[in-house]
Amino acid sequence: MPEIRRRILIVDDREQNRYVLTRLLQQAGYDCEQAASGKEALSKLQSLPDVAILDVHLPDVSGFNLCQQIKNHPPTAQVSVLQISASFVSPEDKAKALEAGADGYLTHPIDGVVLIATVRSLIRLREAEVMARAAAVQWQSTFDALSEGLAFVDADGKIARCNRAFELMCNGHAPGAADQTDASELLRTLLGTDVPLLHAGEERYCAEFTVGKRTVRTNIDRVRVNDTEIGKIIVLTDITDRRVAEYALRTAEKLAATGKLAHAIAHEINNPLEALVNLIYLANTSRQPDDVRVYLARAEEEVKRISRITKHSLSFHRDTQHAVPIDVGMLVNDVIDLYRKAASARKVCISLDHRPTLAIQGFPGQLAQVFGNLLRNATEAAPANSQVVVRVRRVHRAGGEGTRVTIHDRGAGIPVNVQEQMYDPFFTTKELKGSGLGLWVSRTLIIKHSGTIRFRSSTRKGASGTTFEVFLPAGGAAPIAPEGVFQ
Repeated sequence: MPEIRRRILIVDDREQNRYVLTRLLQQAGYDCEQAASGKEALSKLQSLPDVAILDVHLPDVSGFNLCQQIKNHPPTAQVSVLQISASFVSPEDKAKALEAGADGYLTHPIDGVVLIATVRSLIRLREAEVMARAAAVQWQSTFDALSEGLAFVDADGKIARCNRAFELMCNGHAPGAADQTDASELLRTLLGTDVPLLHAGEERYCAEFTVGKRTVRTNIDRVRVNDTEIGKIIVLTDITDRRVAEYALRTAEKLAATGKLAHAIAHEINNPLEALVNLIYLANTSRQPDDVRVYLARAEEEVKRISRITKHSLSFHRDTQHAVPIDVGMLVNDVIDLYRKAASARKVCISLDHRPTLAIQGFPGQLAQVFGNLLRNATEAAPANSQVVVRVRRVHRAGGEGTRVTIHDRGAGIPVNVQEQMYDPFFTTKELKGSGLGLWVSRTLIIKHSGTIRFRSSTRKGASGTTFEVFLPAGGAAPIAPEGVFQ
């Protein structure tokens, strides 16, 4: 690739000075052009030389004024300007030149070595400026291409810079990156509530807000350079589509879970229906009033049993709009009743060890879906002639008391490589028999109740099995702990 030769424009009304400067610069490897007046110089500056060397005293314009014209005209502003003079040699003259925009100032007699070094320095400075401008344009283009709204807040709480997505999300409340809008006031206007720009000791703030028909997640983080805080970064993310998709997935899993209940419910209802038909037949054919009353009493019990089963199955579809007090032990017992017969068909016995617990605030249908999913997984994993043990306990953890439910099976266990993906949506080991949403939805619902869901599993021969643990804080107000494998 041929070497790029830098171009120098020499502007001086004295031909001798132009000749000397041209010889020195050409010997140093530069291409030179000459101009004898300001007008001629402005014409040749349109080709954008790398450096313009201007004599202060020109016949038609002052070198200071010419420098100002060059720097104030956007196309030529990038040209480095070196002012030279034989008569304007005082510190005030140098200061005036630099104030006018000159990048350097030399006085006659000019030493050739100093001249070449100065020109090289100005070219390096120009190259650095060009690279910096290109990087800034590239950075800003990338910054604006992000779908998340980003804004940098300075130490005074003002928005120093923001991207296009941030301006769009703010609906005109952030007119420009350099607008110096007060960040707290802007967020209050946008989100309809006060949003703290991080209290003392806080490293991050994260919350979700409803803005019209959209859901916006707001993250605020501190920005540090060498352990010194220089400001904060605000990230606004429109998660409306994600929330809609998650709701659709949860609904799909809920329907799938209900479908899987059909087999168990059919088993549960079939027996009392058969008994009910037989009892009504006996009542109709009996001639003894006492026997009829006995048959009808038994028939009433069977009807109540069918009603109870139906009520439990409907709880997967119907739920309260607001959290209500829940006896978790009773809820778990009801879920077990739905699955007990299907488990028996697989020669698996479900054992419930239930002790008194504190009531929690929650949504019965959602929790029934969680425990039904975990119980179904356990009975399917358990080998024939084994037990699935369910324990309900009142426990105390950091932050308060609550209820812990453990569901344990003696199946083959979960391989380590599978454990890492257990909560991923659409991950399943059941091929076409599973949707891969059960555990993902279960964890989502438990987090909604401010609880945790964890598991431990062993594949060791003779000691294999899996235990899932769900913790629900009393009142639904316990802090959320990390989910995953517990030891």
